[in-house]
Amino acid sequence: MGHVGEGGAGYAGDRPVLSVLNVAFPFAPVGPDTVGGAEQVLGQIDRALVEAGHRSFVIALEGSCVAGTLIPVPVPEGPLDGETRRRAHVRHREAIMGAVARHRIDVVHLHGIDFFAYLPPPGVPVLVTLHLPLSWYSPEALTPKRPDTWLHGVSASQQRGMAESAHLLPPVENGVAVEDLAGFHHAKRRFALALGRICPEKGYHLALEAAHAAAAPLLIGGQVYPYEAHRRYFDEAVAPKLDRLRRFLGPLGFVRKRRLAAAARCLLVPSLAPETSSLVAMEALACGTPVVAFPNGALADIVEHGRTGFLVHDVREMADAIGEAGGIDPAQCREAAFARFSLRQSMERYLDLYERLAGA
Repeated sequence: MGHVGEGGAGYAGDRPVLSVLNVAFPFAPVGPDTVGGAEQVLGQIDRALVEAGHRSFVIALEGSCVAGTLIPVPVPEGPLDGETRRRAHVRHREAIMGAVARHRIDVVHLHGIDFFAYLPPPGVPVLVTLHLPLSWYSPEALTPKRPDTWLHGVSASQQRGMAESAHLLPPVENGVAVEDLAGFHHAKRRFALALGRICPEKGYHLALEAAHAAAAPLLIGGQVYPYEAHRRYFDEAVAPKLDRLRRFLGPLGFVRKRRLAAAARCLLVPSLAPETSSLVAMEALACGTPVVAFPNGALADIVEHGRTGFLVHDVREMADAIGEAGGIDPAQCREAAFARFSLRQSMERYLDLYERLAGA
């Protein structure tokens, strides 16, 4: 930890100590075992800030686990309808304004798709990470009128279709803890693996259809959030396709996820959405496990067809690729992960960006 002088000013090594407020999506917790990609990235940034000697504050749901200082907000009660969202946005706005006033925040970093509903008043610089497809955000959110408000995506693929804007910064590519993942080895098993949020756009019903067609075991690890559409999708499209060989495991902690990813024959990513990134694909490659994915969004850039996995276009091709995945060299997957998906490099870019925004 760097020396901190009076009034909060100080230096971490030869760099000024910053106070950064990261703000999570109001309906998902933050922690080492969280499912959502945005929450995982927020947790990575929080740890990187603390390790670098900066002050990290996080607004997130009660029960979240962070390295810095948690500013908890209540867990929403009842169905996630319009009124529940409105109340959550009000709480988030109040928490942000209170934190900025109390802790002399240098940069506010927003991660939720609904960030536009709780932008703070002009004053402190605001960075917004667009974790989701750009078409999912409103036009006014992508062109904020608030001064000192900066947006960026998480991959070059995501930002290729975005119009030039004075508010738009270059993307900060996501990364994963390659060293922690690649250092764990496990004998390969027959099963395929699928990981993530259980919702219609993630296409898990297609992964199940491919596993049935390939006569292959499939393990699905993930979480069904309390959205009516998500629950209905699981009940109607996923659960009927489960059986003795194709099982739903629920949420997985890091240790169990790493063990399964290292042992799996392949990771299936049947997403129907234009993925902006894929932490699970990067993690699987770091574990030496090939990825079989539809070439949607950034997945077409992450998977090197025939070298670290297969890009497929339908269930039949996915089923065939499950059988062919055993021919992919795990060492090639790990090598690609080390070369392309460094968490350290991603975090250094965020720290540099914070320093620039605070200085400006």
